[in-house]
Amino acid sequence: MNQRKTENFIILLVSFGCISLTLESLLLHWEFWVPPLLIAGAILLWAMNLTGKPSFPVRKGNYLLFAILAVFYHGVHETSYFDVSIVIVLMMVAYSFFDARFMVNIFLAEYGIIMCIQFMLAMSNPEEIFTPLNISRLLLHVAIVIMIYFVCIKLIDDRAETEEIHRKKDEQIEYYNADMEDFLTNISHELRTPVNVVNGMSDVLIKKNGGKEARSIKDAGIRLAYQIEDIQDFTECKREKVMLEEEDYMSTSLVNDVVTSFRMMENAENLELVVDLDPSVPTAMRGDIKKLHKIFRHLLENAVKFTRKGGIYIRLFTEEMDYGANLCIEMTDTGIGMDRKAILAVSEGMYQVNKRRNRSSGGIGLGLFIVYGFAHRMGGFVKIESEKGNGTTVRVTIPQRVADAHPCLAIDGNFTGDILFHVRSGKYKVPKVRDFYRYMATHVARGIRVPLYSAETVQEIERLREKLNVTFIFMGQEEYEANPSYFDELSKGDMVVAVSAYAGFHPTPGSCVITMPKPLYGYPVVKILNEGKAAKNIEYADRFVKPVFRNLKALIVDDEPMNLVVATSLFADYHMDIDTAASGQESIRKFCDGDYDVVFMDHMMPEMDGVEAMKLIKEAATDLGKKAVVVALTANSVSGAREMFMKEGFDGFIAKPINLSDFERVMLQVLPESKIDRGGEQ
Repeated sequence: MNQRKTENFIILLVSFGCISLTLESLLLHWEFWVPPLLIAGAILLWAMNLTGKPSFPVRKGNYLLFAILAVFYHGVHETSYFDVSIVIVLMMVAYSFFDARFMVNIFLAEYGIIMCIQFMLAMSNPEEIFTPLNISRLLLHVAIVIMIYFVCIKLIDDRAETEEIHRKKDEQIEYYNADMEDFLTNISHELRTPVNVVNGMSDVLIKKNGGKEARSIKDAGIRLAYQIEDIQDFTECKREKVMLEEEDYMSTSLVNDVVTSFRMMENAENLELVVDLDPSVPTAMRGDIKKLHKIFRHLLENAVKFTRKGGIYIRLFTEEMDYGANLCIEMTDTGIGMDRKAILAVSEGMYQVNKRRNRSSGGIGLGLFIVYGFAHRMGGFVKIESEKGNGTTVRVTIPQRVADAHPCLAIDGNFTGDILFHVRSGKYKVPKVRDFYRYMATHVARGIRVPLYSAETVQEIERLREKLNVTFIFMGQEEYEANPSYFDELSKGDMVVAVSAYAGFHPTPGSCVITMPKPLYGYPVVKILNEGKAAKNIEYADRFVKPVFRNLKALIVDDEPMNLVVATSLFADYHMDIDTAASGQESIRKFCDGDYDVVFMDHMMPEMDGVEAMKLIKEAATDLGKKAVVVALTANSVSGAREMFMKEGFDGFIAKPINLSDFERVMLQVLPESKIDRGGEQ
């Protein structure tokens, strides 16, 4: 029984006893002035209970004092010779819930005092009181009181022992969690450090000589880095220790990253990926973008892994809510599907469709459990619909705050004309893929409010051109290659012809056909509708020019020599003037003697860790009248690491293995505009 319930139980018991005692006092004509005091005392106790004042220990003492006085008043009257035993037993049992032995001891002592008083009162008429029956009843009552006393003491001791066991258990769990945090941090550092070297040095080799072997090494390093990350994420989800790192992000950027990652996956060229981004999705939202990336990656990897033919359909839309929006992600594949038993198993983690050593599917079976863990931590939910042999649909819904409510995709107000969608439905071996494209085209057209018509043949195109003001035609690579001269001729006039094609496709030289690299999604379509034949840099990623930081002096601090080589090589591409330090002490000395615009600080180093070194550098900068920008560059990237480093005083956070997109984003955040050249390399 918790404190509040115990307090309420006691106050109700005392109030009931007070009413009973008042009635008995009036019926038996006891002291007339006591009942008003009893009623006033009960009211005062209720006032303390309801207001919660004074503190609980003081209230508890008042409850005890009132009960002692009331019991004493009742017990000292001759008519209460036997009744007092029942009242004392009731008080001992009730007040034992306060888990205070002294209270039970007080009531036992009070019982002894009252019985002594009763004995003295009985001496005035011993013949009537001390009869054999009364003596036997008295002895029985005394025995019951003593027995109940020991039972109450035993219960109090047992509860205290249980509480102590729980306290020690909680301490052990807390110690275990702290130990696990240290373990994960060390594991993250020790495993990510060599992976950072592998990835970084493979980049160096690729820049110098290229070669398939170096790219294979880098691909293996990236795969290993993902698996290390997955193990950490799985552990944090299992321990319910996932921490969120929220920031504003662009909806179209999220989709672009999904498209980019798909192109790098094995079997991607054999599958159709259709990304259906609802144009009404807010331009910018606020949430944990890194975990959203991971959710997309795991869903996409699973879909690709278990789909041999057909395709994958991703639908991204939002539902407007009071707190912002629900971000809804639906991923449907034409793969092998799952039965009900498998669907129930995936939420438990470590599920794989085939656990034999010669299994055809890769991975370590943690993806869907991580998706569940992240979605639940962000206040969302996951639903899986699947049928064996008939594909799978995974729906993830996650609450997000809205940073910019404007639609992420919109066309200019001066748009005119009609749009044709030319796709031959018979070309798809899996009919669902045709439906995927139709859904995407319909949703985009409805979202941006433009007229869209479907045409399967050239004859249908000609018939629609006679009836409509057709200004745009979108088609697939196969449709174009079936009639290239016809579409080349159309593109040379007022018509805009756009072809969604695989890498390596080139339209006929001299034509004005626009190429949209597969997989197809909403952003390139809307860009072409807005810009027409003048549309350049069709993909979202191409909007950004790689920044450079000319004449920026940087100090990289790391106790691993190869990490210094890797970081120096990667950052040199940004035209930075780079210096290195192998320890915290050396970094402080160099900072005081030099003039650095930014310091990249490793975390776990011998003698002096990066946090301490950062704080000493900032103190030195204050003394010297300098500005110190210190960015954590560390392999410690467990959940919540970024927030921890930022709270310690770092200006930015970059995880190893180094992701250049993260590096650019952090540099643009921490550097003054005067140090940034957004014109790119020249």
